[in-house]
Amino acid sequence: MENQNNVTEFVFMGLWGNKQMQLLFFFFFLLCYVVILMGNFIILLTITCSHLIEQPMYYFLCHLSLMDLCYTSTVVPRLIRDLVAARKNISYNNCMAQLFTAHLLAGVEILILVSMALDRYVAIVKPLHYMVLMNRRRCNMLVFMAWGVGFWHSVALLLVVLHLPFCGSNQIDHYICDVKPLLKLVCKDIHVVNILMTANSGMVVVAVFLVLVASYILILYNLRTCSSVGRRKALSTCSSHVMVVILFFVPCIYIYVLPAGSENKDKEVSVFYTVIAPMLNPLIYALRNMEMRIAMGKVWSKMTHSKFW
Repeated sequence: MENQNNVTEFVFMGLWGNKQMQLLFFFFFLLCYVVILMGNFIILLTITCSHLIEQPMYYFLCHLSLMDLCYTSTVVPRLIRDLVAARKNISYNNCMAQLFTAHLLAGVEILILVSMALDRYVAIVKPLHYMVLMNRRRCNMLVFMAWGVGFWHSVALLLVVLHLPFCGSNQIDHYICDVKPLLKLVCKDIHVVNILMTANSGMVVVAVFLVLVASYILILYNLRTCSSVGRRKALSTCSSHVMVVILFFVPCIYIYVLPAGSENKDKEVSVFYTVIAPMLNPLIYALRNMEMRIAMGKVWSKMTHSKFW
């Protein structure tokens, strides 16, 4: 028997039902989005207009900032609009498009973070072979691989969701179209689908997180043989990466490992990786990094000089 799908649009229930809270958070998320746009744009401009683009670490950071800009732009503008909208509706097709795009960009970002961890591992553990192992061709290959894996992950996810019947309520208890809130609206037994979704998203996130943790443990172990100056520099760089990884992965693990239907704080926790982490990434990488600050100053001076002359 064919699955019946009588839903043509979904209605978001949003983060909070309180109107005064919604207005307060409208200004908060608007400010966050402006900071995200400005911070990541400054990083992109600084890296692409300076010698830093030649270094693999900053090449990957450039792609990470681009992913943050694109990912938040698929989620945050609608969240801001819905906080003051009378009706928070989205068409079925737009919902599926948001689901696909958000998972594609998040998947690419996860693998960019893995590439950044690989870069730091090679730089610290095999410094003499660093320029050979992390040449531009290999860096490009890692970025293309990230897009390829992210694409297939999103396609697999979308194909499963498209075959699910939504024939009851159309109210999504969330502020974005994501797998778990959508599964709660399916009018059939989703036990098998839950297992597939947990394997597709949850277990992959956990596995990648464990790989990243293992890589940083190996890096810390190998820092014993470095000089005190080299150790401080490596620790400063790696601590920035670790903070970004924790901000992104811990909320993702909480959300995607637990099955749909569990009483948890999914939509509140998801704010951390959809808004907070992309906002803090530029601050973590730029303000804690002397090389970035120097490059920003040079790019700004060059732009100011060319403007007046």
